[in-house]
Amino acid sequence: MTIFQFALKRSFRNKTNLLFLTLFPVGAIFLPASEIWPFLPFGYHYFGVLILFVSIRLASIMLEDRVKGVVKRLAVAPISHLHYLWQNLLAYMVILLFQCALAVGGGVLYGQELYSPFALFCLFVTFSLTSLALALAWISLFRNKETSFLVFMSIVVLIALLGGLIMPIEMMPAVFERLAVIFPTYWLSSGMKWVALGGQTTDILLIHGMLLLYTVCFLIIGSIRKIA
Repeated sequence: MTIFQFALKRSFRNKTNLLFLTLFPVGAIFLPASEIWPFLPFGYHYFGVLILFVSIRLASIMLEDRVKGVVKRLAVAPISHLHYLWQNLLAYMVILLFQCALAVGGGVLYGQELYSPFALFCLFVTFSLTSLALALAWISLFRNKETSFLVFMSIVVLIALLGGLIMPIEMMPAVFERLAVIFPTYWLSSGMKWVALGGQTTDILLIHGMLLLYTVCFLIIGSIRKIA
C-alpha cells in the first residue's frame, strides 16, 4: 500500500472526519438562497468555511505522525520527507476535489442557481489548494492536535467574517474593509461574487492568482518546518 492510499484510508477512519467529508458538504447543497445577499445560496458561502475545517482535519493526521515519531523514522527509511509530504497532500487534495464536485454537481442537480457551475468549481478547487497549504503551515507551529484544531477553528470564524463569507464586507467599518484583502477568504468571496454577477476575465484570473500565491507561501512555510 502506497503512502497515498494509506492517507486516503486514514482520512475516513475517524467518525468526525466522516461528518466533515460527507454529510456536511451534502447539507450545504440544500441551504436556501437570499434575494439580496449572498449572491449565491448560503450553503456555498458556508462551504468555503467547511473547506477550511476539512483541510485542518486532514492535515492534523500528519501532526499525529509527528507526535508518534513517524516523521523522525523517515530519516532512516528509504522514503524522503518530500515524498511523504506530497503523497499525503495529494490524497487530501483528492478528497477536497471530490467534495467540491459533490457540492457543485449536487447543487446543479438540485436546481440551485449557481450561474456558472464550472467557474464556481474551479474557484473552490483553487481555494482548496490554498486552504490545505494554510493547514500545513498551521500544524507546523503546534505539537498538539487538539490545541491546533481549536485555535484554528476560532481563526477560521474570524477570517470568514472579515473576508465576507458570513456577512457583506460593505457592512463593516472602513478599516476592516481595507484589512479584508489580506485574507484568502476575501478572494474566495470576491470570486463567488464574480461567478454570480460576471465581470472581466482579468478579475477572476487575479483572484485565482492571489489564491495560488497564498498557496505557494503557505507550502513553503509548512515544508521548511518539515512538521518535525
